[in-house]
Amino acid sequence: MESIGDDDKLRSKTVSHRRRISFTTLLLLISFSTRVSGSIDEPGRRVIEARTGQDLIWVVQLSDLHFSVHHPERAIDFKNIVGPALSLINPSLVLITGDLTDGKSKDMLTMKLNEDEWLEYESVMQDVVKRSGLNKSIFYDLRGNHDNFGVPAVGSSTDFFSKYSINGQMGRKENVNAITVETSERKHLFVGVDTTMHIGLRGPTNLFGHPTDELLSSLDSHLSQWDNQSAKPVAKISFGHFPLSFTALSRSQKSLKDVFLKHSISAYLCGHLHSKFGKNLKRHHHSGGISLSDNDLFQLNMRQSSAESTSNCSFGALPAADFWEWEMGDWRKSRAMRIMAIDRGHVSYVDLDFKSRSQKTIILPTFPLDSRFMSTSFARHKYECQHMISSSYDTIRAIVFSHSLVVEVVARVYDSSPGFDNLVMEAPMRKQGGDTSSGATFFSVPWNYRAFEDPLPDRFWLQIEVTDIRGRLTLSEMRPFSINGLSSKVSWTWNEFRVMGCQYAALYYPILWSALYMLLLVFLVPKCMIIVFKKQYTLKKFIAKKGPITLVLWILQDLCRMPVVWFGYTAYLLYLIFFPWFSGEVFTDSGNRTYMTIMGWVVSSSGADKKHEYIGQPDVMVLVIPHVIFVVIPSVVVVCCLVAEREMYKDHIRTVSGKKEDDHVHDWGRKKRSQRRSLLFSNRRLFRKSLLVASLALYWKHFKNCWAIARAYEMNVVHYPGYSLVVPLLLLYVIWKTHQVP
Repeated sequence: MESIGDDDKLRSKTVSHRRRISFTTLLLLISFSTRVSGSIDEPGRRVIEARTGQDLIWVVQLSDLHFSVHHPERAIDFKNIVGPALSLINPSLVLITGDLTDGKSKDMLTMKLNEDEWLEYESVMQDVVKRSGLNKSIFYDLRGNHDNFGVPAVGSSTDFFSKYSINGQMGRKENVNAITVETSERKHLFVGVDTTMHIGLRGPTNLFGHPTDELLSSLDSHLSQWDNQSAKPVAKISFGHFPLSFTALSRSQKSLKDVFLKHSISAYLCGHLHSKFGKNLKRHHHSGGISLSDNDLFQLNMRQSSAESTSNCSFGALPAADFWEWEMGDWRKSRAMRIMAIDRGHVSYVDLDFKSRSQKTIILPTFPLDSRFMSTSFARHKYECQHMISSSYDTIRAIVFSHSLVVEVVARVYDSSPGFDNLVMEAPMRKQGGDTSSGATFFSVPWNYRAFEDPLPDRFWLQIEVTDIRGRLTLSEMRPFSINGLSSKVSWTWNEFRVMGCQYAALYYPILWSALYMLLLVFLVPKCMIIVFKKQYTLKKFIAKKGPITLVLWILQDLCRMPVVWFGYTAYLLYLIFFPWFSGEVFTDSGNRTYMTIMGWVVSSSGADKKHEYIGQPDVMVLVIPHVIFVVIPSVVVVCCLVAEREMYKDHIRTVSGKKEDDHVHDWGRKKRSQRRSLLFSNRRLFRKSLLVASLALYWKHFKNCWAIARAYEMNVVHYPGYSLVVPLLLLYVIWKTHQVP
């Protein structure tokens, strides 16, 4: 086994002979625990051999670093923490799943790439690789949407990812890259997928992953590379930046989920959402015996509901396809890191938080699995069909990473049915394998797993306690487990559901057209009733025949009797549907302006006359939906209230001045209504004042939206007159018009 010093010598020699030595001979050895056992036989495919002495590997995932010139502490902490941590953990792979740099101005409104941030990323990663003692070739970094802000094409002058990232420097130029980590018993296939826009827009309309049919075909090919070539079982993991809830469908309406289910991957690792939305940004997907289409709009629970039926145990029958989607917390604020292990085909992980505390000792239980997040179909199939492998189930196992010598490891199992104080098993764990120079040690203890078979998936809980030579005690998180392969239910919070449970790419047009059609009906139906059906609804008719329908029709018909407002709003809605909203610069320092519609941005590719219409769909929903839902609709509501208030006040003035349209002056009901209206309009018309406050709130909301768009795309009022001015002018007109009432 070569030392790290020998590895550095080998690296320096390959640099000096780069032009004379073929690329396959430049593959470097992977640290002291792994080595390259095969060359890159196809672009983006590579095989390395893990030399842990066990059917066990572990990898590290980091995500959403957001190195920023305005927040230097992110890079400083990364350099000081991650390098030593990787040296301790000594993973087979290091996966960095996107948003390597921030690309935002100090006020967070202008979003385009900054080369200084990329230079800092390159420098920090060089330092991390050196401090960790790992080979640079086991680092895989992916492009995130922040790494693609304003990049017109891959390889352009502003494509800093290709120049400064590790993938770029290692020649991994494909959108799909695969690496296989092989043990004596199993192959572990990792496939990274870059689904960022092929033409990168500036933010905020650069939020979704955009897989193409070509990319999905390449992903399918990479995931199937060992299907007919390996006698060993294959565990498959994919990693990318975007969660599936923020990933669009391809042109042929196919999705990443289709491919993942086809190949029964164990997990999809991603980032993008950060920890601010919650700690349980995880989602279980399964085929359920139906179409693999990803057109569903919502998933209400973390795990899709399905009937827990008996598995088909006939020869050659496979369990229903399923996989887990595990979103990763961010480095940006949370200083998060994940260690994921595959132990004899069982996938587990632990998330670390370097912000709240230092990590002197890290415990990762690898079996039994956490029943909340295990692949249930496969586990239950093995249980029901008695396909269990004794060596896989007959021990409790854990990896311990510690800076200090570990002197004792104890496994405890609790029975939660009478309470968590009921300890049913306590046993010391023994070290497996020989001594290593890293801080990673594998421990196990035999147990009678059949004693813990139970129909309740969260009855039994596992906890590991570690004592180091300094007497420090470290406890792992309490985890439920189910030998039967049953799953424990975990519910999303509202924040977690709205980012993981909603398929936003599919929801964009239903939300948009529902809102626009509703607004058009508000203006067209009352007008048709007046012109075509000659039906008039007034305040007097509403007073005579109370009811919600009469109330709405009276107010809307009064609105139709204000020609400027009616024509203004109707024309504005048609303008929003058929015409550009505004024009702006969507590329970094290009100087070329393009325009945005509800279908996306219309841009031209570099050096070509061909137009790429509707780039950034459904990404434009972050501008379109807030404007329609939170500006246009509320402004129509405020206008309707102002119109109703004007008519009611006019009737109130007529009442108190004795100018009535009938002679029932002494009617008791009219007196009571007059008293109520007097109270309503006393103290200078409080209701009207509240409407004016609501109008000011709308002005402020609209102004903030316009200011953010202007900063994002370097615009001024000339570039978006219709979008920015129509709603405020219509509101001002209605306020002025209603103010004319005596």
